[in-house]
Amino acid sequence: MLGQSNGLLTKQDAIAETLQNNFGITIAAKNLEIADNNQGILNSGYLPSLTGTAGASYDIQDQEVTFQSGEANIVDGAETTRYNASLNLSYTLFDGLGRYWDYKTFQEQYNVSKLQVRETMETTIIQMFSVYFEVARITENITVLEDVFFNTERRLKRAGYAFEYGQNNKLDVLNAEVDLVTDSINLLNARQLLANTKRDLNVISNLDLERDFTVDTTVVFIPQLVLENYIQEADTMNVRVLQAKKNKTISENNYKSSKSIYLPTVGLTGSYGWNEGNFPSTSFSQASVSTGFSAGLNLSWSLFDGGSGITSVKNAKIQIESQETLIEQIVKEVDRDILNAQGDYINRLKIYELQTQNVLTATNNFERSNEQYKLGQISSVELRQAQVNLLNAKTNKNLAKYQAKLAELQVLQLTGQLLNVDL
Repeated sequence: MLGQSNGLLTKQDAIAETLQNNFGITIAAKNLEIADNNQGILNSGYLPSLTGTAGASYDIQDQEVTFQSGEANIVDGAETTRYNASLNLSYTLFDGLGRYWDYKTFQEQYNVSKLQVRETMETTIIQMFSVYFEVARITENITVLEDVFFNTERRLKRAGYAFEYGQNNKLDVLNAEVDLVTDSINLLNARQLLANTKRDLNVISNLDLERDFTVDTTVVFIPQLVLENYIQEADTMNVRVLQAKKNKTISENNYKSSKSIYLPTVGLTGSYGWNEGNFPSTSFSQASVSTGFSAGLNLSWSLFDGGSGITSVKNAKIQIESQETLIEQIVKEVDRDILNAQGDYINRLKIYELQTQNVLTATNNFERSNEQYKLGQISSVELRQAQVNLLNAKTNKNLAKYQAKLAELQVLQLTGQLLNVDL
């Protein structure tokens, strides 16, 4: 199983597992198989049709026949049997180019299906990383909470010793006990939340719900210049824009196919048949057998179908215009989304930088407060406040780090580069 070495689930392994096992991606891949079948030569209309037919009949009748000589022939229970078999071939030589453009449409629909699979993969990867980074955030928060618990436990021991030797009152001991219970509850809740979030990730990857693992908490941001280059190429890489362009091509093909009504259809037919018959004595022949080939060429031309064909051509042309408008709309929306995502990413990077600085400040404040508490210059309440401030600063920094990385992934998705970069 991927990602099980040393219990570490790397980002690359998480992506591989998700792409291989995710339910939504699997369904999208099945739809792509259907589209691939539809674009094949067997569905193109370019192959001939071959049918085989066979039949047999049996008649029994009472017959009376009078010949020209006046002689009569009467047969009771006259039996007649007939047998036939044939192979029939039909092939359309020319249909006004309708099937040519229909075949092109199937190929473009396959390309659209590939883009739909890619869109599903991108959306799923974003979903996976939102959970993966949540596991990473909670993991780091647990480390912070364990440090807080350890520091509070030491404070409780120190307060207990000081109370035994009469250096302080019982209040410091009680405050430390209350804070230790609070820290224990926070740690228990965080560990339970981590277990639940790991199960969420296992659902996305479609693996054993009880699989345990650790994640990589390292975050590396893409250089701003590289990201700017991706943004410049967004119109040619964004999956929504590409789908819209493919749909316009399909509309153009449908328009060209609809104009096939203006041209004739030429077809070729051929058959090879065998016939055998056995007749009663009242017939001029008692048996016959025939075999042979036949072939024919036919032409049909719909000169006027009541106007429905002309209407279809007009509507197909309007559909092209609608697709052009839709492309303009999607390009505008994608440009807006990219600008918003880029702005959000830059803002979250700045917040992360500020939170990183805040951790340094809160760490210095807690260390100074701890020294002052040991010297009796501040109360346990003031020390606890410094400890809580440090806890909040570290957890806020963790949150800001992963929010910034997720914002970067949103930019990569919109620019069409999410599946092309090393995350």
